Amino acid sequence: MEFDFLGRAFKGDKVIWCIFIALCIISLLAVFSATSTIAYRQQSHWAPILRHAAFLLVGFAVVMFLQRVPTRFLSILLLGLPVSAILLLFTMFMGEDVNGAQRWLGVGAFTIQPSEFAKISVIGFIAFFLSKMKPENEAWIFKALIIGVIVICALIAPENLSTACLLFGVCMLMLIIGQVHFKRLLKIALGGAALIGFLFLCLTLLPGRIVKDYFPDRLATWKNRIEKHSENQEGASIHDRNEDGTIAYKITDDNYQVSHAKIAIANGGVIGLPGSGTERDFLPQAYSDFIFAIILEEMGLSGGLFVLLLYVALMIRCGVLASKCEKKFPRYLILGTGLILTVQALTNMAVAVNLIPVTGQPLPLISRGGTSTIITCAYFGIILACSSRLNDSNHEDVDESIANVDFETFDEATAR
Repeated sequence: MEFDFLGRAFKGDKVIWCIFIALCIISLLAVFSATSTIAYRQQSHWAPILRHAAFLLVGFAVVMFLQRVPTRFLSILLLGLPVSAILLLFTMFMGEDVNGAQRWLGVGAFTIQPSEFAKISVIGFIAFFLSKMKPENEAWIFKALIIGVIVICALIAPENLSTACLLFGVCMLMLIIGQVHFKRLLKIALGGAALIGFLFLCLTLLPGRIVKDYFPDRLATWKNRIEKHSENQEGASIHDRNEDGTIAYKITDDNYQVSHAKIAIANGGVIGLPGSGTERDFLPQAYSDFIFAIILEEMGLSGGLFVLLLYVALMIRCGVLASKCEKKFPRYLILGTGLILTVQALTNMAVAVNLIPVTGQPLPLISRGGTSTIITCAYFGIILACSSRLNDSNHEDVDESIANVDFETFDEATAR
């Protein structure tokens, strides 16, 4: 009787549910430990974790709702694309500046991050059009996809370049999975590589004064991050020699975050220091960008590997579910959501262990957040909704009102 009730309450794939619940539990433990500086400022030991738990609870409600939504209604994500573009435009001119980046939009007493809404909207946008793509309409569908993706990424990039690059990369992976003609993808890839190469050359070769005076502020920030990362990798400017000739590691303002992340990882060892970590008091974004370093300190290498395997298992399970899905739209939704979660998680982990420059990407569902936490839960809700109807004979790719559009007529009209 109890199992029947649980089966009715928790629909969808049970493996995805286990991964979701495991990540939520780890998130509560990690954020509770990592928010010591916030607790000190607010003079409340419980306020930071209660706030995070409240957002997780809202996210859980979103998952419970979405898992019951027929996947044909998820095509409403298409409407999120123009709405996201409008919100991103508002953010560019009227957004709130937090930590040197204008990424948040104030709505009353709350703030939202439009780039998070844009990411989930773009995933739905690509999944829908890939599901409608045929050899005879591939040309105009590809153009529509590329225009939509470039517009959204261009609006995100000025204040959040890493998110724009991450989203564009995931979109390209989805187009590859959707079997878009290789020559079309190659042209876009070469154009994107040329643009990134040009920006990289500007950031590395031009003097800092010119970049600061004539380029957007965030590009100057990225120039500093790339230079700091290169210096740290080479070991330059961060080592001094003691009087006896031995090398002493020197922590400066330039390598502060990376240095304390390395200390946290070294402190953790294999089994970690549960509840006894110290670097949470030094890392400025211990509960967000560098929360994986705190996990490695307090849960050790074994805990870090477990978290990594959870995200890997999520991607593998999404691939398995997609392979079983007969309909194209939910298949691409599953793959797109799995990719965005996994790629973002790997990016955050790579920053924490100093493989790539600091990007500002949170660890999905684990890092402390508001909009990002709820949207991440929405990704899981979408995966569960698609997985619960893999073999449903009544399941449709998209809403009938959209599916009945005469695409052949549209092709002829655009051809003229």
